[in-house]
Amino acid sequence: MTQYPSVGSPMFYGIFFIAVLIMIAIDMVSLKKNGAHKVSIKEALAWSGIWVAVSCAFAGWLYFELAGNPAYGAVVAKEKVLEFFTGYVLEKSLAVDNIFVFLMIFGYFKVEPKFQHRVLLYGVFGAIVLRAIMIFIGATLVQQFEWILYLFGAFLLYTGIHMMKPESEEEEDLSQNKILTLLKKVIPTSPQFDGEKFFTLENGKRIATPLLLVLIMIELSDVIFAVDSIPAIFAVTTDPFIVLTSNIFAILGLRTMYFLLADFAERFIFLKYGLAFVLSFIGIKMLIMHWVHIPISISLSVVFGALGASILTSLVYTRQQEKK
Repeated sequence: MTQYPSVGSPMFYGIFFIAVLIMIAIDMVSLKKNGAHKVSIKEALAWSGIWVAVSCAFAGWLYFELAGNPAYGAVVAKEKVLEFFTGYVLEKSLAVDNIFVFLMIFGYFKVEPKFQHRVLLYGVFGAIVLRAIMIFIGATLVQQFEWILYLFGAFLLYTGIHMMKPESEEEEDLSQNKILTLLKKVIPTSPQFDGEKFFTLENGKRIATPLLLVLIMIELSDVIFAVDSIPAIFAVTTDPFIVLTSNIFAILGLRTMYFLLADFAERFIFLKYGLAFVLSFIGIKMLIMHWVHIPISISLSVVFGALGASILTSLVYTRQQEKK
């Protein structure tokens, strides 16, 4: 794996975090202005376009900054931007699995669509903090113990193979979830919702609403998915700046991606096989990196190809089933 020194200067990190904070602030102002409402496909599509445009603009800025710097030049700039986009697409792809979990959590708690927006917005805040912590821990471990990349590779290969196994037709029953049971014991919770509030007053006492449990469960689910996605991006690059920025930009658009795909999630019946193939490929790439170098452009093509094929196959198959 060809690696260049990290490009994460204090200025680059500063600009990145400022850009993220500005976009989050705009998102919060928009939510406050529009109030609790069900996000339409049109609105989700518009915001998805904005998040993708912002990510592309950041990548463009990064390229010109690095290309114009004598210490890096155009070759390194191109490599870093390719790493960014590969990590971004990889994280976006693996995040699709989150949508199925979000649907299950919202369905179990019977959260009205107009309140889901706020939960996911705050969920993104928590995800950014947790992902940043996990990425810097991972980067430190990789820097100190390079052999840990082989462990990441073995884990991803195992995960990919495991995903290919047929799933049980029975849906997970959250009422039997041990974490949720523990949360209900530890956190005094009202049985009723209070609009979009996370806390309410009951008999003069401030207690949580079920919406807070929903938020916590969503945050925990993101941590579980991050265990797969973060090692996968380290297969693309060990530069913590690229790992962090590609991951966070992808996560920022997860909320709008949920509203965009939620109504069609059941159609993606073969998507898990595409994701399984991608994880297996990335795992193998990490395991053989000492002997075989797979260019970033090929990795990006494999990710696009596997996911595109699985999504297209899913849509064609489900449409044929509907005609029968």
